[in-house]
Amino acid sequence: MRFHLDRDVLNEAVSWATRTLPTRPAMPILQGVKIVADTTGELKLSTFDYEVSAHITLPAEVDEAGEVLVQGRMLSEIVRALPNKPVSFQLEGTKVEIRCGSSRFTLAVLPIGDYPALPELPPVVGTIDSSLFAQAISQVSIAASKDDVVPLLTGVRIEIDGEKVAMMATDRFRLAMREFTWNPSDPSAEMSAIVRSRTLTEVARSLGSGSVEIALNTGEQSSIIGFESAGRRTTSTLVDGDYPPVRRLFPDNTNYSMTVATQPLIEAVKRVSLVAERNTPVRLTFSEGQVALEAGAGDDAQASEVIEAQVEGGELVVGYNSGFLLEGLGAFTTDFVQFKMPDSIKPSVIRGQESQDADADDSYRYLLMPMRI
Repeated sequence: MRFHLDRDVLNEAVSWATRTLPTRPAMPILQGVKIVADTTGELKLSTFDYEVSAHITLPAEVDEAGEVLVQGRMLSEIVRALPNKPVSFQLEGTKVEIRCGSSRFTLAVLPIGDYPALPELPPVVGTIDSSLFAQAISQVSIAASKDDVVPLLTGVRIEIDGEKVAMMATDRFRLAMREFTWNPSDPSAEMSAIVRSRTLTEVARSLGSGSVEIALNTGEQSSIIGFESAGRRTTSTLVDGDYPPVRRLFPDNTNYSMTVATQPLIEAVKRVSLVAERNTPVRLTFSEGQVALEAGAGDDAQASEVIEAQVEGGELVVGYNSGFLLEGLGAFTTDFVQFKMPDSIKPSVIRGQESQDADADDSYRYLLMPMRI
């Protein structure tokens, strides 16, 4: 096997393919990246750890076809360190030789016959604009649990109902849900899947411009989901289990409403929370024309700040985890946000507003449990 290509192109491809390689793989062979060169001028790089697979196809000048398996992280470090010149890659016996300018590296090959076959991509069930999909992932994944004690809650539930898609995640203290429309292969299809949040986040980071194809088995035994865009394909096994019925957490009736400019609120929460000790809330007092933020108590450091707000329903004092509040506010792209609350102890719902007098946008909702004050 022998091929040549630009260093930056190779570096980007290797970095993308090896980004999900496990730090402590179940088997040493899973540290490898499989490289296949075809005389048609295609170079394919693949990784797989029995949970997530990555496959990228790119053009290269191929002199001799072949395939090889090498240590992925070592290859990534080598390619990243190469000078900005064309790279030559050649297999010689049980070693590969990498040349770039005056730099020369050799790598031992891994037994490619022991490498597992990549999973087959399920049928494509629809496409969506990559920027919209990446935004939806970033908005929802913040609420997924980081604790593997309950693996189900580390996932994002995706519900597909024809042209409508809903994505949701919760860690029991908050809930994020994003709804949007897409281009389904079958407008009557209904299906759902739970995908690991970290996998979706990696997919979002690697998306380019254009559209994303989403592949999913429509049968009851669906176990793999796939994402493909611009020659890059990722598959992931699904999280097994029954996701909790989180939609019912959204309150039917809310007695209080507060609309405030998003960025000033974010900056105020950041400043006030500097004195908030771990597991203590930032207190928000909603009253006519303003919201007052406070943190700290007693002989400890204290902070307070008041910003303008449009308040309906009377005065109310609510305490929030500052980190959860900031993550939620940071997910909105609108100039204003609206808080809706039944009272000070039931979940608050935050939605975006384009202006202070506009209707709230239901496409993204962030539900946050208050803390006891």
